[in-house]
Amino acid sequence: MTAPVVKGFAALLVHAPNLVRYGAEPFYRLRARGEDAGATLRPGLRSYEDALRYPPNQAFIGNLRPEALGDLPVPWYAHPLEGASPQGRHGDLMSEEIFYGFLKVADDFSQVSLEADFLEEIQESLRQHPLFQETDAKRLGRGATAPDLAQKVSSEEALPLFLGERMVGIVQRAHPLDPSLSAHALLENLACKASALLALRQLLGQHPGGPESIDYLLSCSEEAVGDRFNRGGGNLAKAVGELAGCLNATGADVKSFCSAPLHAMVMAGGLAQSGVYGDIAIVGGGSLPKLGMNYDRHLEAGIPVLEDMLGAVAFIVGPDDGHNPQIRLDAVGRHDIRAGFSQQAIMEALVVRPLERLGLSISSVDRYASELQNPDITRRFERGDTAKTNYKMIAALAAKRGEIPADGLDTFVATCGMPGFAPSQGHIPVGIAYLGHGMDLLSSGQARRIMFLAKGSLFLGRMTHLADGMSVLVEQHP
Repeated sequence: MTAPVVKGFAALLVHAPNLVRYGAEPFYRLRARGEDAGATLRPGLRSYEDALRYPPNQAFIGNLRPEALGDLPVPWYAHPLEGASPQGRHGDLMSEEIFYGFLKVADDFSQVSLEADFLEEIQESLRQHPLFQETDAKRLGRGATAPDLAQKVSSEEALPLFLGERMVGIVQRAHPLDPSLSAHALLENLACKASALLALRQLLGQHPGGPESIDYLLSCSEEAVGDRFNRGGGNLAKAVGELAGCLNATGADVKSFCSAPLHAMVMAGGLAQSGVYGDIAIVGGGSLPKLGMNYDRHLEAGIPVLEDMLGAVAFIVGPDDGHNPQIRLDAVGRHDIRAGFSQQAIMEALVVRPLERLGLSISSVDRYASELQNPDITRRFERGDTAKTNYKMIAALAAKRGEIPADGLDTFVATCGMPGFAPSQGHIPVGIAYLGHGMDLLSSGQARRIMFLAKGSLFLGRMTHLADGMSVLVEQHP
């Protein structure tokens, strides 16, 4: 059977403790209270070494199988790993100071200015970084003086970028009245663009055809690129592809809140299967607004602010190449409008119906990659263990259908599920974070089928009460 395939996957983490102040919750709440964000957050911010040794982060970049997290003592933040590496099978864990350099690389309109001494300090590390390209050097410029940066911040033209208590740069607004071009909005979009670029460069560095073999780009990020006339108008996909060297590609953005990565995978599969395009790259950049969502409760509990990571992914979908895992477009699960809000109805729509079309049972799928929210965060704040809850629901459906014994739910969860490990980034935890691990299992013959699931919160936009959802079955190549 000819079917589109997944040809590669990359993941990136950026440790961004000083950007936590610009996450939506801390930014608006602390400003409304008149609090000094730096002073309030500082007691809970992790060091780079702490973030590097955090087990879920090592799972995200591919140095640890997510399933292995279940064997480690919890809470994970209290039991750091020894010998953790910043380089993973799927990508790297980058420090904030190096990311600031790439934030400037991603800046086309001189909105970002880095302090001259700071720029000089990071120049050598940037040049030695495998994702830095010669053309990036010119984009860095010469830097600005500290007094000049301070003046723009004091006049409210710009937001400061910090490392600890030191201001090392700024992001300037592009318009004095347009909220879509405020310094804060531009920082959100540039952080998304820069992290997506890094994930895509990582991916293309491993892709045999290189950047110029990509025909189409889809961004599944959560940013809202535009101005007051076209809020969310977008096409971050082409903006990222330009700096990644995808000169033969065009592209567009896919929007559906957390479900966007799987919508993008299905769209890319259809385009590749039909022959409209060849290799298609999907990118999902980091979500700055999601940083520090539960900062106040972290601080109250005396634990680290765990939502200090920007996560990004990139993967390639293309025509059947005879060996990579296949996307079963005849088994796409969708949360149609009639499905409503019942969690059982949603799981039946996303899991049971697509499998029935292939004559398969729930237990014929080796792994289910659902909402992989980190339980170190969700359990503490009364949201429970999101991933485990979903797997128990799938197991209950299997038991109801007589596929597994009624007392076999825990065994099913342990065998077919996995602990959540992805950073709180909305679109990043929903199944897609497991794609690299899943490809390894499928390509090595350790699994035959993996189902990726996503659910989206359309009601957040106050346009509908509907939710969204999608599932995709990816199989070992026959």
